[in-house]
Amino acid sequence: MREELDVEIADMIKVVADWITGHITMWILIGVGIYLTVRTRAVQVRLFGHMVKTVGSSRQDSKGGISSFQAFTISLAARVGVGNVFGVAAALLLGGPGAIFWMWIVAAVGMSTAFVEATLAQVFKVRDADGTYRGGPAYYMHLGMKSKPLANIFAIITLLTCAFVITSVQSNAIAETMAAATPMSKWVIAAFLLAFAAPVIYGGIRSVARVTEWMAPIMALIYLVMVFIICIMNAGEIGNVLSMIFRSAFAPQPVVGGLAGGIMAAVINGVQRGLFSNEAGQGTAPNAAATATVSHPVKQGLIQSLGVFVDTIIVCTATAFVILIAGPSVWSAEGVNPSNLTALAVADKLGAWTTVPMALMIFVLAFSSIIAAYVYSDVNMAFVTKRPWATWMVRTVSVASVVIGAVAQLPLVWNAVDIAMAIMTVTNLVALVVLGQWAFGALRDYEDQRKAGVKDPVFVGVDNPHLPADVPTDVWTKSRQE
Repeated sequence: MREELDVEIADMIKVVADWITGHITMWILIGVGIYLTVRTRAVQVRLFGHMVKTVGSSRQDSKGGISSFQAFTISLAARVGVGNVFGVAAALLLGGPGAIFWMWIVAAVGMSTAFVEATLAQVFKVRDADGTYRGGPAYYMHLGMKSKPLANIFAIITLLTCAFVITSVQSNAIAETMAAATPMSKWVIAAFLLAFAAPVIYGGIRSVARVTEWMAPIMALIYLVMVFIICIMNAGEIGNVLSMIFRSAFAPQPVVGGLAGGIMAAVINGVQRGLFSNEAGQGTAPNAAATATVSHPVKQGLIQSLGVFVDTIIVCTATAFVILIAGPSVWSAEGVNPSNLTALAVADKLGAWTTVPMALMIFVLAFSSIIAAYVYSDVNMAFVTKRPWATWMVRTVSVASVVIGAVAQLPLVWNAVDIAMAIMTVTNLVALVVLGQWAFGALRDYEDQRKAGVKDPVFVGVDNPHLPADVPTDVWTKSRQE
């Protein structure tokens, strides 16, 4: 009886989440993305090559803080998680192949959104007592919009969502996958997760940065190599896969047997899963972006924009191709669901031996998202209160959520994620529109310096003609930059 009630409530929450996504979040997300793309003159296209070069040179000395590359890998670790595997599978099962097209649209305009929110996070960041930086939507809502109540609301929602909801969801994904692929019980899996996560989380942001610096790039590379092999082995199917994606994106009814579809199903699921995966506009990634030590805010904006491209255009697309190449015999099979579809598709093309490696891959993907979510929680708790006990409380709640997520059934939590992210996204997008002039000004300053022959532009937030006013912190003063 209790389980049936939980399922009914979860279904109700799913209906509400779908309505919010389809009628509010989707249009605001795409609309603001287009607006920011126009105002930045398509920065994601014009400076794409420079983005890649910037990432390549972002591992310089961070002066005791977090390097630009480390901040990038923290957000990449959060982005490249189970959303790239389970989320894409869910989008395909519920929205058909066309959902992938709408994920691409979200990513394309989302790159400019990610650029603006990361740049603002850098502009309005503050220096912590230990030499690291903190910032994000709560900080730019407070310092830029002069709205402490709105900033507090956003910080609290982000804190709860990241410390409990996202952490539990990722832990649950690990437990479900590992339990299906190995003889281990969920309690044993929870113990392993606890042993891995606790030392990293209790070590603080620097500890997370040191782990994600190597974990995020390596895990993404291994996954992409595996997918590349499958695509090479089935090169003749690539054209058919692309055809399915584009036809299904605009078809009023499903066009592929065994998969759902229709235009609205494709749009809603594509936007939902795209947002859950790449986080553009959601307001979580800027918390990591602000921690970077850089000479100019635009540098981190460009790097974070590239993160959206890597996450959705590359990694999510790779997952979609594997599933669609596998064909109806896999996605229409009895017992198929978002948590096992990708693994079944890989096993279908490479063999049953891939079951355990895929489970380990899910473990690494989700684990990296767990420790990245802690960083977001920590930054927002520091905004709400700087009392020492608060930091330890966030760490303890995050670690406890890892265990709870591994052993509990979480249909309510899974569906609540969409509503929580919708609230965060709409609030953050309003702030981006209101404060956009700061990011646009910083971009003009950066490009003017590059045109003048300055290889490494330096940002000064005082008496800067490109800004609407002086930056209200001491981070970007001329004396700090010298």
